[in-house]
Amino acid sequence: MSKVAIMVAQRLALGLLILWVVSLIIFLGVSLLPGDIATEILGQSATPETVAALRRQLGLDLPAHVRYFQWLGGLLQGDFGQSLANKRQIAELIGTRLMNTLFLAVVAAIISVPIALILGLLAALYRNSFFDRAVNVLTLSSISFPEFFVAYILIMFLSVRFGWFPSISNVSPSDPLLERLHSVALPALTLTLVVVAHMMRMTRAAIINLLASPYIEMAALKGMSRPRIIVHHALPNALAPIINVVVINLAYLVVGVVVVEVVFVYPGLGQLMVDSVQKRDIPVVQACSLLFAGTYIVLNLSADILSILTNPRLMHPR
Repeated sequence: MSKVAIMVAQRLALGLLILWVVSLIIFLGVSLLPGDIATEILGQSATPETVAALRRQLGLDLPAHVRYFQWLGGLLQGDFGQSLANKRQIAELIGTRLMNTLFLAVVAAIISVPIALILGLLAALYRNSFFDRAVNVLTLSSISFPEFFVAYILIMFLSVRFGWFPSISNVSPSDPLLERLHSVALPALTLTLVVVAHMMRMTRAAIINLLASPYIEMAALKGMSRPRIIVHHALPNALAPIINVVVINLAYLVVGVVVVEVVFVYPGLGQLMVDSVQKRDIPVVQACSLLFAGTYIVLNLSADILSILTNPRLMHPR
């Protein structure tokens, strides 16, 4: 078995172990949430006997470890269970919501990744110039504000004042593509402003770090232009850290959309999880949290593998 295959197998085993630990933390954390789904369904005027009967019907009277292993056994069989609030299958609830979240993440990634890489390359090419300082100030300013603040600023100007985009991103799978893109423009732009700074600064730092290498100096002594040196010599050797930060930010685009989805009332997985927390719908909260955790683990695993594959020094360690 090759070293790459062994490394992938080790990363997969570690990812599964982490996912199991995360599932345990999710279950314990959700179990400690204040409130009770039975009281939420029956109302505050329900008698203690009626609440106790509903808890027995929903299986909430069982010990915590029994409920955990029942939930884990269902997950291993591909069964997320049933929503306690509306009795619908959780897989049916999260199916469309997950696709909406992935659509928003893909749109934001298509916008942010090229912009970040181009700005990083230009900032490294014109290091310490006015352009470099301006880009750093703008990106650091955008990342210093929380997502909800950036979202409300965009709503105030691009929706309320100019009326270019809707303030509520209500989308449906049956909508035409252009209409969906118009609806998700503001949340996608919010996510773009948040993640561009990380990727741009890492691209700039990785390339500048390589510009002091002997082979870069030799290329400059041979008369190569600075853009050619950066694109053909520095960038390929800087791919490992750049890929790592890009993939991690892609994970954020999927996992970190909860606040953005709530601000724009976007029908995604984050909005579903927040609504389920308010209803004390524990199985739905657990399923959404586990999906977010699994996505983050898979993308981090992909970042590790791609970083090693693009760096021969990591593929053949001494």
